Amino acid sequence: MTMVKFYDAKSEAELARVEAVLKQGGIEYFVTGLARDDVTGEIEVAEEDLPRAEELLLKTK
Repeated sequence: MTMVKFYDAKSEAELARVEAVLKQGGIEYFVTGLARDDVTGEIEVAEEDLPRAEELLLKTK
């Protein structure tokens, strides 16, 4: 399974919102970059889940 960059959260609240959307949609994801002080995170999803993840996120904006 190849993971691809999906979203770059700029705040903890934004990260939590996107994570909730992916969890609700049943999409596996991985967050990188959480070790920094400015709690941003890059969210990666499986390449085959990317279209569905984008669709879910657009519906919730």
